[in-house]
Amino acid sequence: MRIIRGKYSGRRIKPPKSLKARPTTDFAKEGLFNIIENNISQEERKTMRVLDLFAGTGNISYEFLSRGFASAVAVEISRNHSRFIHKTSTEIFENTLEAITGDAFKYIKKANINFEIIFADPPYHLEGINEIPNIIFARESCNPSLWLIIEHSKATDYSKQEHFTGTRKYGKVNFSFFRKKSSDA
Repeated sequence: MRIIRGKYSGRRIKPPKSLKARPTTDFAKEGLFNIIENNISQEERKTMRVLDLFAGTGNISYEFLSRGFASAVAVEISRNHSRFIHKTSTEIFENTLEAITGDAFKYIKKANINFEIIFADPPYHLEGINEIPNIIFARESCNPSLWLIIEHSKATDYSKQEHFTGTRKYGKVNFSFFRKKSSDA
């Protein structure tokens, strides 16, 4: 796994073989961040907070931080994965990344989710993934300018969901994007 661009460009991060995850491919990650960087200026990124749900190895959080986002919170249910994210954060990211061990669904239902970007990469066949946008946008603490991005397989279709703005496909990886409508804010 490597960081593609930004301050830590080219840096390889080697999770232990005992960590079982499906990191987002470099091809898909590059496509995703091209979209983000074409819509969010470098200056804006300096103050934006990111929530990474189902964080796995922290791959996406590392890329956000390398590209100049202010901070990230990575929520991962596996204690071993969460420890790895924390260790990587302290070694590389000057503690701008907070690792939380916990269930992502419980977190978005109870915690303050006033982030500018929420990225979710749930296991592709996890029950309830279609409810993630509804849960997030129903929260009072939801930022009115929130970007929600969900990584999923082609089997999941979010196109009929409220706040849906589009899907991009990169090989077998799909990203669906959601934004609050200006009349919702």
